[in-house]
Amino acid sequence: MTVQLRGVLTALATPFADDGSVDAARLRALVDRSIEGGVHGVVACGSTGEFSALSGDERRLVVETVVDQAAHRVPVIAQTGATSTTEAIALSRHAQSAGADVIMPVAPYYEALSVAETLTYLRAVAGSVDIPVMLYNLPPATGVDLDPDTVGALAREVDNIRYIKNTTVDMAQSAALIHDHGDVISTFVGWDSLLLSALAEGAAGVMAGTANVVPAELVAVYDAVSAGDLQEARRAWSQVYPLIGAIMAQPFIPAVKAALTAVGFPVGPPRPPVAELDPDAIAHIAKLATAVGDPILAS
Repeated sequence: MTVQLRGVLTALATPFADDGSVDAARLRALVDRSIEGGVHGVVACGSTGEFSALSGDERRLVVETVVDQAAHRVPVIAQTGATSTTEAIALSRHAQSAGADVIMPVAPYYEALSVAETLTYLRAVAGSVDIPVMLYNLPPATGVDLDPDTVGALAREVDNIRYIKNTTVDMAQSAALIHDHGDVISTFVGWDSLLLSALAEGAAGVMAGTANVVPAELVAVYDAVSAGDLQEARRAWSQVYPLIGAIMAQPFIPAVKAALTAVGFPVGPPRPPVAELDPDAIAHIAKLATAVGDPILAS
């Protein structure tokens, strides 16, 4: 599938069965849930997908399953970063061979690299495949923050680097990417609570773990912004923001999984050592998740 990525991309959760294994059947159903909700792409093995807790074989299984289930209905982005260049290249080549449309290599996430080391890694990974590459700027996990001018220079240097997921609360940084380097790289903001701000600023789209839970509601915000109806976009966002804010206020992975359970789509607990939320937090998220669309929620 040769497309220009845009819109709402779901950072898919990874369902686990009772024995702790990847629940491929439930993952297929989760892919369908997002696509039927109108999202414009799905992401395998992202941070919401608990990739760092998966084995290499499990990561390959997840990518293969998502590509097969998506069946060219929407693009598939495969997060292929690793703590070594060799492993990231192997995962990236596998993703390409499995049929992923875009790879998204996060920088190594244990010992923080220098910017120069990170760029060397990204050049090598991007050069190992023929499909487009989405940079994944995730400073809280990697210890490296790629500034907009560095990103723009890298995109101008490496032809298949075409997108960036910028996961930071720094909206000014995302705005600089959008306005100063939009001719060479399309920006997706990865901080869910900034969804409306990012779209109004002119981002190509957003990548959201909360799209597992409320895909149609987030797509409605995107559609309103795309139509130039900011008033409707604000109305739609006000309906879902309390839930997004509540999820963002908790450890993100168990919060997304708790919200999925609340809307009748359980995907199992997070993989240890990540713990489930405490009962009060689960109850609060469940209350908001089941009230989405109720005018009282926005009041």
